[in-house]
Amino acid sequence: MTALKGAEIERFLARPDPDRPTVLLFGPDAGLVRERAEGIIAASVDDVRDPFALVRLEAEDLARDPTRLVDEANTIPLFGGRRAVWVKPGPRYNIVPAVEALLAAPPSECRVVIEAGDLRRNAPLRTLVERARNAAAIPCYVDDDRALARLVDEEMRLASLTIAADARTALVALIGGDRQASRNEIRKLTLYAQGKGEVDLDDVLAVVTDASALALDGVVDAAFAGRPAELETQLAKALAAGTAAGTILYAALRQAALLHKARLVVDEGRAVSSVVESMQPPVHFSRKAATTAALTGWSSARLTKAIGQLGDAALETRRKPALAEAVAQRALMTLATAARTRGQ
Repeated sequence: MTALKGAEIERFLARPDPDRPTVLLFGPDAGLVRERAEGIIAASVDDVRDPFALVRLEAEDLARDPTRLVDEANTIPLFGGRRAVWVKPGPRYNIVPAVEALLAAPPSECRVVIEAGDLRRNAPLRTLVERARNAAAIPCYVDDDRALARLVDEEMRLASLTIAADARTALVALIGGDRQASRNEIRKLTLYAQGKGEVDLDDVLAVVTDASALALDGVVDAAFAGRPAELETQLAKALAAGTAAGTILYAALRQAALLHKARLVVDEGRAVSSVVESMQPPVHFSRKAATTAALTGWSSARLTKAIGQLGDAALETRRKPALAEAVAQRALMTLATAARTRGQ
């Protein structure tokens, strides 16, 4: 056997296979690991609050007494009903002997769910479960754009809301990396938009991220003003301060969306200075000159293209975290270069 993939995972989550009572959940997305563990547990017991139905074990317990997992999984409940064991291994404890014993004596009336971190392909625990016919290994990787869009639509339906296309695009680019964190951001957005019927781009920009809190104005303004040397300096400072490359790109993406919205108003005939004064959230006085220059130099079409490029770069930083800083630098330098070419 190998780790489940794609549609196999969805089928198993919808109806856990009774012939594979042991489930290992692992991967870089800790939020998705937890969400799937909670879903399988909920489907396996009648009441997750019942201590007789659901037993929670820590890795330390199993490392100290490897036979405890088998004992708990094969315990017959005094009052009947379905049972489950939820295991949370820690990185410093070896639970392979306990799981090995469990696979050799699998339970018939109990589901065992094991949460793990980002296990290497040759990690002993992962290898053990993947080779077992009576167990399932489920990887939990970071959501791609398609999965994030489905997550957005799911939460919108639950909240009886719809979301505009441009708002969805911006939202998908601003979340990701951790399923629970993404879901929490979307739910925060739906609460904010209750009573509106449709979530728009303004709602996303107001709720999901706060540019002033990011303290990345210098990086963003240098990029949109077409000042590569200044951008390089500001970017180096931000990275040296420990700011994540993805966070920097999200700040640039948010600014691109704000500029695009303002530029559409300029295209309708309003003066750039007037639009800058009326932008929401208000532009800080220290940034008005840079914002005015950006609105003058960027067309709405070019800003649309920039939003797409920044969104792609943000996704790439999640897919290739080891190259995140290089990806961000390339994207922002491309932006700065484009800003120096006006009227195209």
